[in-house]
This record gives sequence, structure tokens and C-alpha cells, in this order.
Amino acid sequence: MDLEKRALGQTGMTITTVGVGAWAIGGPWAFGWGPQDDDASIAAIHHAIDRGVNWIDTAPAYGLGHSEEVVGRAVAALPEADRPLVFTKCGMYFDEPGPDVMPEFLLRPETIRAECERSLKRLGVERIDLLQFHWPDRAGTPVEDSWGTMLELIDEGKIRAAGVSNFDVGLLERCEAVGHVGTLQPPFSLIEREAGGDVIPWAAEHGTGVIVYSPMQSGLLSGRWTQERTASLDEGDWRREDEEFNPPRLQRNLALAAALEPIAQRHGATVAAVAIAWTLSWPGVSGAIVGGRSPEQVAGWVGASGLQLSGADLDEIRAAVASTGAGQGPVRG
Repeated sequence: MDLEKRALGQTGMTITTVGVGAWAIGGPWAFGWGPQDDDASIAAIHHAIDRGVNWIDTAPAYGLGHSEEVVGRAVAALPEADRPLVFTKCGMYFDEPGPDVMPEFLLRPETIRAECERSLKRLGVERIDLLQFHWPDRAGTPVEDSWGTMLELIDEGKIRAAGVSNFDVGLLERCEAVGHVGTLQPPFSLIEREAGGDVIPWAAEHGTGVIVYSPMQSGLLSGRWTQERTASLDEGDWRREDEEFNPPRLQRNLALAAALEPIAQRHGATVAAVAIAWTLSWPGVSGAIVGGRSPEQVAGWVGASGLQLSGADLDEIRAAVASTGAGQGPVRG
């Protein structure tokens, strides 16, 4: 399948507009999605690659190393020519995995380097295509020191490009003063729209690639979510306690998802694809990270890459946001 591709800022990489998100495939941990079968995860990744997707986004925190190990297995099983770009993160630091371990938000030069080496080993690669700060440091490390270490890792050939996730404009500016910020990864969906009003325009102005995460709001905008499904979530699934998955926000969010159904029908697409395509229509967005725990889930969203929403579609979506009162942030870029 020939998926749409876009330049990832000034990194020199060109990515498909949708990529595989590997959060859920990490399995149980403090912010996990409940149990997950590794063989199903690998099958989902391979199905996405077969459909033309050319990148995967993971992190050491996802399953405390397990997601990276699964991604490494999936990539290693592919012929060299078919292997996707692999993006990972650092900054949620832990020494040893365990059922009660909560990673620390650390971006010290020494922990960044330690995490990079561990990720290289778990992924089974000689160089990471993109290493990103997962969250801002909470231990008082100057971000200039942290970002300087990332630039050193590029010079040393450990990583191809460097980026940040969940950073505000102030932190972006401080990093940019040290050296160019290659990529930005903010949360962005029809429900969580704030990034469209600040960090995404900043990235567009500075030539920084943007890969957004949770474009379906972790399943709420899949077109298949129900109130009953929230109630039946595994006890280890973080969404059980999330405000967007519980009243009163849940009802507004489900109403918004339902309003996307006529648009999906007109395009012969899924509601999930419409929700993702909306994020891809935003000026400055390079691609969207979409989770896939099975080949069936991947099949439901991969078509978003070729879905072009019209001006009338976008106006209809804007009206649906207004009428349902779902989410917060700007609706059109």
C-alpha cells in the first residue's frame, strides 16, 4: 500500500503520515493498558509494515523495557530492506523493572546516556533513528545540559536525530538556543486540541517535525467505544481513572465520535480514520502515532493516511465539537 509521506522537519527522514505506537504492547506497568500478547503485538507491527507504514514509536517506560524488546523482535524478523524507522525516548528513568516500579522523570546527562545504551541493546540496533525526551525533567536538571547531551549523541553516531515530547514553548525555546530541535511529540486529538494553539505553530515556524500522539484519544474516537467498555476495562488499564473516559466527559466524547460517522460513511472510511485525518490536516503536523495491539486494529486506522478531508468536512467537524462541548483547544489551524 502506497501511503502518503511527509518530511519529518529537517531530520532528513521522510515518514508515512501514520506510524505504529507501541505504548500498549508494553503490557502491564504503572501506566499500562492491561495484559497484552507479544505474538499479537508482533503480528500487528508486521501488518502495519506490510500495509506501507515505515516507522514505529516506542519508549523504555512502556512495560519498563518490554515494549522496546517486542519492537526489537518484530524488526529483527523482517528483511533488512523492509525494516522501519525506530523512534524511542528517554527521561522516564528506572534501574530495574518490577511490578511496583515507577520511573523517575530524569534528564541528567548520565541518565540520558545510560538509557540510550539500554535502548540500543533492547532494540537490537546500532543507531536509534530518533531519540526523544519523554517528559520534562523534574529533578532540577537544566534543560540546556540535557539537550546538549542529545546533540552529542548525534555527533557520536548513537542516534540519527533528537526531539522532545510533552514540552511547552518555553522549554522548546531553551533547547533551540542550544541547537535545533529536530522533532516535537505532543498529545493532539479532536478532544485534546491545545497543542494546535501553541507548540505545533512554534514547530512549524522553526522547521521542527511534529508527530502527534493519541490522535484517537486512546480509543475514545475509534467509533467503537461505549460506556460499557469503560466499565469492563482491566484493572491494570490506566484509562479506568482518566477523566475523559468517565462521566460527564465520556458522554460528550462519545457524542463527538458519533458525529464523525456520517463523514466516515461518505469517504468509505472508519470513524478512527476520520479522527486521525483531522490531526493530519493541521498545518505543521508531519505524522500521527496510532496504537495497534492486533492486525485488526491496524486495519481500522491505516487508511487515514490517504484520507483527505474537505473544507466542508472540517466545517462539519467544527460544528460537532461546538454542539457536543467535547474537549478543549482550537478546532481549525
